[in-house]
Amino acid sequence: MNTTSAPQPVSFWQAFVFWLKLGFISFGGPAGQIAIMHQELVENRRWISERRFLHALNYCMVLPGPEAQQLATYIGWLMHRSWGGVVAGALFVLPSLLILIVLSWLYIAYGQMPLVAGLFYGIKPAVAAIVVQAAHRIGTRALKNQYLWAIAAASFVAIFAGNLPFPAIVAGAALLGYLGGRFAPAHFAVGGGHRPADKHFGPALIDDATPTPAHAQFRWWRLAQVVVIGALLWLLPMAWLSNQFGWQHTLTQMGWFFTKAALLTFGGAYAVLPYVYQGAVGHYGWLTPSQMIDGLALGETTPGPLIMVVAFVGFVGAYAKAALGADVPFLAGAVAACLVTWFTFLPSFLFILAGGPLVESTHNDLKFTAPLTAITAAVVGVILNLALFFGYHVLWPQGFGGGFDGISALIAAGAALALFYFKRSVVQVVAVCAVAGLIARLLTH
Repeated sequence: MNTTSAPQPVSFWQAFVFWLKLGFISFGGPAGQIAIMHQELVENRRWISERRFLHALNYCMVLPGPEAQQLATYIGWLMHRSWGGVVAGALFVLPSLLILIVLSWLYIAYGQMPLVAGLFYGIKPAVAAIVVQAAHRIGTRALKNQYLWAIAAASFVAIFAGNLPFPAIVAGAALLGYLGGRFAPAHFAVGGGHRPADKHFGPALIDDATPTPAHAQFRWWRLAQVVVIGALLWLLPMAWLSNQFGWQHTLTQMGWFFTKAALLTFGGAYAVLPYVYQGAVGHYGWLTPSQMIDGLALGETTPGPLIMVVAFVGFVGAYAKAALGADVPFLAGAVAACLVTWFTFLPSFLFILAGGPLVESTHNDLKFTAPLTAITAAVVGVILNLALFFGYHVLWPQGFGGGFDGISALIAAGAALALFYFKRSVVQVVAVCAVAGLIARLLTH
């Protein structure tokens, strides 16, 4: 490969093919997805330089929403204007949505079959271990001093003992972070987590010194246009749902609930899962705790952002509630999965298309603000509570009075060992645990 001259210009359709391919291979959670994009776009294809790639990533990291999907949207927008961003972001999600609709239907229709039940019997303990690993991974990165440890502990107590809603915990952490940034700035001045660019792979199409293209330059009228279009794209479907079915209908409430969830995903999907659980399981009763664990397992093992678990929640909830009538449960589930995906990801597109020109106005590294640092610390405590919740339902499936499930405990311990010590991937761990669960079920039933 010639690394002394810039690559040939990339057409919209060449980029389209790449973004479609990425949608089917984007396994491994945000870290894995960002690594794939870096290897393909920075190292192999040289569509964008290392410095510009990290600059875009730092912006996406401070936004609510799935940062890998937003990064794809940002680079697509930078290369091929608004439609390039829309296509890149949509193709990052669509394969996962279609796969999850099919898997959700198979789960509902055949989940009680011995084969499927056995597989999920092994997957549930693996998911509990995966969530513990997520708390550890985020904690080691976020909890750099005793102030942040205290915020994490307080958030755990607030949600575990006080059963406070997740938005209240986020708001409280943001306030503490703001005060900490004013009175103890050294303890809250945590960077974006990405080192400055120190590698060079040859000239790129969008290089360090490449001028910002005309469409990416900030203009007030363009910002107003994006805001108005975004508001209409949210308001029109919500108004139609409310008018057609009523505000209290399952589909309308899903649209409203997942709009709020989309604005609370600071710190990634694991941060918003407790909020989704509180609403979908505790408040609305769209699915059971056991189904929530199974949905997270499906989200972990399919391509796309982990937050795509919301498609499973929407499908199962609308299917079980017969949201469109008792005779078309699959249609209700599929419509709900598409609706919740729309409302969950719409803000992500708007943040990039509206904020991108502001980011492109400077190529200096962005930093996390003190409130976001505190929110990330609070998220650690919230995820730990989620891990305990999953562990309880896996190890005592009938409650504390129903006996301890020793086989699930062994599988969970094996999954934790594979994740923490042997550094195996989530997909590998889930697959092995699923087989172990099936064998255990066949031997004990």
